[in-house]
Amino acid sequence: MGATMDVSDSTAAPGSALAPATSALPAAEAERFDRAFSRATGAALTEGNAVRLLLDARENFPAWLDAIRAARRYVLFESYIIADDRVGREFVEALAAKARAGVRVCVVYDWLGSTKWKAPWADLHAAGAEVHCFNPPSFASPLAWLARDHRKSIVVDGEIGFVSGLCVNDKWVGDPAKRLEPWRDTGVEIRGPALIEIENAFAQAWSACGGTPLVFERLATPMAAGNVRVRVIAGVPNAAGTYRTDLLVASLARQHLWLSDAYFVATAPYMQALRAAARDGVDVRLLVPGASDIPAISPLSRIGYRPLLEAGVRVFEWDGTMMHAKTAVADRLWSRVGSTNLNFASWVTNYELDVAIEDPAFAETMATQFERDLGHATEIVLTRNRVRRTEPRPAPAGDVAAVRRAMVGSAGRAAAGAVSVGSALGAALTNRRTLGPNEAGVLTVMAIVMVLIAIVGASFPRMLAWPIALLAAWFGTAWAWKAWTLWKRKSGAEPVRERAERPVAPSSGEPRT
Repeated sequence: MGATMDVSDSTAAPGSALAPATSALPAAEAERFDRAFSRATGAALTEGNAVRLLLDARENFPAWLDAIRAARRYVLFESYIIADDRVGREFVEALAAKARAGVRVCVVYDWLGSTKWKAPWADLHAAGAEVHCFNPPSFASPLAWLARDHRKSIVVDGEIGFVSGLCVNDKWVGDPAKRLEPWRDTGVEIRGPALIEIENAFAQAWSACGGTPLVFERLATPMAAGNVRVRVIAGVPNAAGTYRTDLLVASLARQHLWLSDAYFVATAPYMQALRAAARDGVDVRLLVPGASDIPAISPLSRIGYRPLLEAGVRVFEWDGTMMHAKTAVADRLWSRVGSTNLNFASWVTNYELDVAIEDPAFAETMATQFERDLGHATEIVLTRNRVRRTEPRPAPAGDVAAVRRAMVGSAGRAAAGAVSVGSALGAALTNRRTLGPNEAGVLTVMAIVMVLIAIVGASFPRMLAWPIALLAAWFGTAWAWKAWTLWKRKSGAEPVRERAERPVAPSSGEPRT
């Protein structure tokens, strides 16, 4: 699916990423556009970077392993999933080997994504690595588990870093014996000053896990490695920096906006932004999985097809095993690559990490790859009575036509599905928006569920009373515990310390605590 491309010597004019004639903009106007992006993303613009596009596991995993094995001072490794399989063990062994060699290795993994695998963490600890689990269940915070660390990033020695949508899992490699293609996904390799912000993001997640704050001694500012402008968007719960950015880009795009997403369950404002762009003549295209590894997601995604198609948005479904990339390219000037999906969970509740790249050469590469991906997808069309897939292209034996679809995956994105269901139920009760025909199924299922609950509650009151009482006792105890700890801090000598949103500025020097 295309060659890896290094973009480090672009000669893009400074100014707004989405202004069509940037070099012709007055300086004040260009500064105004840049300020809008800075405010939306909550991220500083860094210049002088080199960025390389990496496709799928075949390009990402070898680059990651090469960087880890070449580490001299430290490795910062953060991943939502580190699986108990061949790929997972290969990365754990590489990290453990560097720790035994005296390199400082810091690893953050998510409890929900990696919860089934216990032994390797002890192996990494024994090798001298520092490992933290993000957000395990807590009795004192009953709903805290909804916030996950969905980031995927690596930084080695402050000299090379990676941001992507790939997890450390065999699924991204595929299994020909089972007719499972490698998952389609996208990442980037970065060199230059933007690495400071990626290290900041890692230190932020590290602190959220309870780790001793990372301090990086800076000898000098990292040298420029190219001419690419990059913003590192470190998403944290309730900040919605990527959400604001996606809305801004949908509003500013003038020619095209091409999106790839793995778990598309967009909010009403973002759907409206896409529809408005398409009606204004922007070529808006959306590429999503034909079958998701979370079976409940695909029907929820398809609920939104009709209003998008009616507005002129073109929608495509991937014909392979799984489309997992989270990318955007606008006007062949601006691109985004990272971990954020176009759904509420990613935008608002999770820790996510994306890079927004303001560079025409890189955006051209992204656009070319997107068009190439559409050659492995089927377009969804709007007929008089229904939304349907066009006839897929004939494929030779052993190619896409024979490929099995993804079936099982992490439950983390189920929260996004819950939001979509909640939107339909709320609209039905309040009449705040027009419901689509595809939402009839969701309403029917939920109607049956609520009627059954009513029947059970009327016939067997204790069956409802006991669960409600237990939840009330749990929540009340959790609140009382938190209140007691706060009062203890207030009355004692221990000051209340709030964790800073931005950690101590890291560097390309050796980290210490």
